[in-house]
Amino acid sequence: MEDQLVVKAKKGDQEALAELLYNNYEMVYRYLIKFTLNVNLAEDLVQEAMMKAIEKIELFDDQKSKFSTWLVTIAQNTYIDSLRRKKNEQKAALGDVVLRGFQKEFQGYDDAWNRVLDALADLSEEIRLPIILKHYYGYSLEEIAKTMKIPLGTVKSRIHNGLKALKKELDENE
Repeated sequence: MEDQLVVKAKKGDQEALAELLYNNYEMVYRYLIKFTLNVNLAEDLVQEAMMKAIEKIELFDDQKSKFSTWLVTIAQNTYIDSLRRKKNEQKAALGDVVLRGFQKEFQGYDDAWNRVLDALADLSEEIRLPIILKHYYGYSLEEIAKTMKIPLGTVKSRIHNGLKALKKELDENE
């Protein structure tokens, strides 16, 4: 079904494109929340990523990746671009705002979950992203390497070191 929508969308069928984007919107939004740890920023970025997907649908190569992977890559690159444009402002925002809006998203979760979120927030984006892609979204190490455009060994190292840092942080807080 998705393959047919992609073919139609690439030929200019706006309804097919709208359906593809609608079907993947929530996944991309939740991905951006977990990646940025900032609900407001994630809302802005998902809109921008969807616009880029509309503009570049003809560039999508279904032989190289799934449509959802392509969208996640656009969303990730949109976030990285926003960091480059607003480097100083963004660094402060990531440090200060980390879970304010995010905690609303997860109200009712127990204290252990909040500790995990706090520990994730302390990791750099380059470490946090592969952990989320691997352990929340179930991406393979190869898919993560391809999505992030980094060597497979780097992905393995970041996940290993990130999980080690999370474990240490969580053990210290118990």
